[in-house]
Amino acid sequence: MTDAMPINAAPSNAALADASAASAPAAGRTRLIVATHNEGKLVEIRRVLDESLGDDAARIDIVTAGSLGLPDPVEDGVTFEQNALIKARDVARRTGCAALADDSGLIVDVMGNAPGILSARWAGRHGDDAANNALLLAQMADIPDGHRGARFVCAMALVVPAADSSLVERTVRGEMPGRLLHEAHGANGFGYDPLFVPDDQPDRAANAVEPLTSADMTPQEKNAISHRGKAIRAIVPAIEELLVRR
Repeated sequence: MTDAMPINAAPSNAALADASAASAPAAGRTRLIVATHNEGKLVEIRRVLDESLGDDAARIDIVTAGSLGLPDPVEDGVTFEQNALIKARDVARRTGCAALADDSGLIVDVMGNAPGILSARWAGRHGDDAANNALLLAQMADIPDGHRGARFVCAMALVVPAADSSLVERTVRGEMPGRLLHEAHGANGFGYDPLFVPDDQPDRAANAVEPLTSADMTPQEKNAISHRGKAIRAIVPAIEELLVRR
């Protein structure tokens, strides 16, 4: 990633002070910083918190690390959980606020759980969806339908600074199982969505000739069954325990 700092390199006192000042929550509210530069991720998180916590959700002030000008740390973990914790710990240490982070990717059964944590850069360049899909299709070319099982995985980490300067940590995982097609289908979504048919299908799929890929679904349909949505819902009890009921 760009603008990255090695996770073992401690930020300066001045940088910590600036980050802490910028991350100060509104009066009577607890700030939760989502370790991302993608503002769109806040929409689903806020929606799930509103649904799950009711009026208590208003006590949590959610912002992104990007909106505070925080850099991305180097993600050198070997599991989704490790990378999610790296990101959340970095934000918590810089700001003194609770931090939420996720790491996700595609796992293909016959490929030994690859692409895994390398999903976004499977073909070599980060975020090149067309190249990643083309390479995956080539690698799966001779695999019959009955052995094309795959799943999207999202690990989510919540890290909360304690009074003694230690970090309280919780991790959860959400999965969306399905299978891979032999060619891309659908115009929505991103990443491997055009190749992936989730096991869970929206009601309208009952009238479709073929099951829908993630890229055939509307954002609302996909979010209802997605690995990230499941992870967000799974982390809510920890948010309630550590941020609302403390």
